[in-house]
Amino acid sequence: MIASLFIFVISVVLLAYWLRYSCVLLLRSARERTEHGEVSDERFNLDSVMERLNAGTDLNQLDRELERDYSVVTYLIEHAADLQLASIENRLLVVDYKLMRLWSRLTRTVAPEQSRLAMAEMASVLGVLVSQMGESGLEQEA
Repeated sequence: MIASLFIFVISVVLLAYWLRYSCVLLLRSARERTEHGEVSDERFNLDSVMERLNAGTDLNQLDRELERDYSVVTYLIEHAADLQLASIENRLLVVDYKLMRLWSRLTRTVAPEQSRLAMAEMASVLGVLVSQMGESGLEQEA
């Protein structure tokens, strides 16, 4: 019984570590691809959220703006079949977004700096998904 519980706990910890590491690698590689002068989409609040996160703005307002952007992005992913954004990498990023949202809400009053870091990662995930939508749209126009 104790051995089974130990194996279960270790498996969950390793799964969480793998998920976290995979998401960090996906975000890092996406950031390296987009550093080549790509202009961000002004229909989303991602740039202003990142600026205001560094300035110390109210986290509740920033959370609402990120949630609005998230709902738009997920709607587009689910309903725009020709965008082809339903890859396993994007699904991992969506799971990471949801985990960071949970972490941000849990730490908002106790550790606001941790909440800000989680919100910054949430904005990064949305930025990756938005840039992939833009790339997919450009490819289809060509």
